[in-house]
Amino acid sequence: MVLATLAYIRSGGKTLMMHRVKKPGDMHWGKWNGLGGKIKPGETPEECVVRESREESGLEISDPRLRGVITFPAFDQFDDWYVFLFTASGFTGALAENDEGYLKWVDDSELLGLDLWEGDHVFLPWLDQERFFSAKICYEKGKLSGHEVIFY
Repeated sequence: MVLATLAYIRSGGKTLMMHRVKKPGDMHWGKWNGLGGKIKPGETPEECVVRESREESGLEISDPRLRGVITFPAFDQFDDWYVFLFTASGFTGALAENDEGYLKWVDDSELLGLDLWEGDHVFLPWLDQERFFSAKICYEKGKLSGHEVIFY
């Protein structure tokens, strides 16, 4: 089991996204993602999302808001991934380079037109709802094979 976070930092009708094209062998190669990564031992999801956002963007988010949790069974062909999804609109700092991909502020109206994981098309609209969600998104050989969700 892998525990991880994803942050969607938003400002002025745009969302900060990363085009994952720098790290050879990256399972997300070529895809656009939010910011995030694996939770370290002893770290809370909130601590992780703040740290990962800082490490990947140079921005210090101040108001991470947990929107939902997604289970990705055998996402990497081996481990189930449990991902805590956050949005944030408060931040300080300036964008900085990272070794995983290129950062870009993308108009919210253009997000679903990016080369995303298929499941991102399913859950990104849920981030705008006031209800918390718990979902399972399944892939087989890198292709979306199904999903289910419960809203609270």
